[in-house]
Amino acid sequence: MPVPAVPDREPGPVPDPAGDQAEDEATEAPEVEWRSLTIGMAEHGQRLDRVLAGAVTEFSRSYLQQLIDQGAVLLHGTPVTKAAHRVKAGDSLRLELRPTQESQAFRPEPMALAVVYEDAHLLVIDKPAGLVVHPAPGHWGGTLLNGLLAHDPACTRVPRAGIVHRLDKDTSGLMVVAKTRAAMDALVAMIAQRQVQRQYLALAHGPWRGERQLRVDAPIGRDPRNRLRMAVVDLALHAGKPARTDFELLASTAQASWVRCTLHTGRTHQIRVHMAHHGHPLVADTLYGGHPAFGLQRQALHAFRLAFTHPMREQMLEFLAPLPPDLCAALAVAGLDGAVPVGALPPRPS
Repeated sequence: MPVPAVPDREPGPVPDPAGDQAEDEATEAPEVEWRSLTIGMAEHGQRLDRVLAGAVTEFSRSYLQQLIDQGAVLLHGTPVTKAAHRVKAGDSLRLELRPTQESQAFRPEPMALAVVYEDAHLLVIDKPAGLVVHPAPGHWGGTLLNGLLAHDPACTRVPRAGIVHRLDKDTSGLMVVAKTRAAMDALVAMIAQRQVQRQYLALAHGPWRGERQLRVDAPIGRDPRNRLRMAVVDLALHAGKPARTDFELLASTAQASWVRCTLHTGRTHQIRVHMAHHGHPLVADTLYGGHPAFGLQRQALHAFRLAFTHPMREQMLEFLAPLPPDLCAALAVAGLDGAVPVGALPPRPS
């Protein structure tokens, strides 16, 4: 194993992304962080970018590759600019972590979080619609990750602030977040082994087709006709992964169906894709064939139930999230306001 990277700080020139500034405006260049590490026998012969990604886990491999291209990685004091360079045991590396939009995105930003449960190992939050979970192009700040870093400094010590699964920006509801590396590793394994129960409520277009209980077992991959979407694919022709969702009709009218959805896998946009594939795109889900209706402007999907065994205490936990006001209002307009699942909590106060 490599010697752990030890941060040390040195002042250094940083380009001003805002361009020229007024002479009377005070400016202060941010400090540049340096990391140093020595390659061990286990890493001998590996690619430089892979070794760095394993040693500097709070930054993505693509960001580290950019730094290599920029000459910000020194091998025995000399810049090395090829990510595929094979390192040798005993090599001494020094890495300059230059500020970028991505690197500066991982900063605390105080925000109101609806914390449903919290202990020393994890917390469960009720995410509102409209909140982006993780920084990405177009959303480098104001994300759930930023809020978690401000909520508890312990989140700075685990990758991605402890986020082990995501909800789409416009999906509301429950998420579990790890506060320790041990809890994070355990939760990731539990999700992979389908030991975390996740149930959603969805408002879909049209009267329900077929049986009240439906199992959709259809692989999902990148839509070959539109790379911005996912789709049910034929694995013999296109890349994809198996995906299974169980649907249970709760109520239906001539205009809409109110459905409980149980995830058995966690593919990108899985419920949205499977519902559209069955002929019931979600209300206001314009990416998959839905359209705004019943006063809703965001996709009508809410993660209302989350259940799992506590990874450290072996205690069964179950959480229910009340319906947000916009979904309650939409159900009333659609004539489905009496169709609340058994065990669901009352609606949130407006």
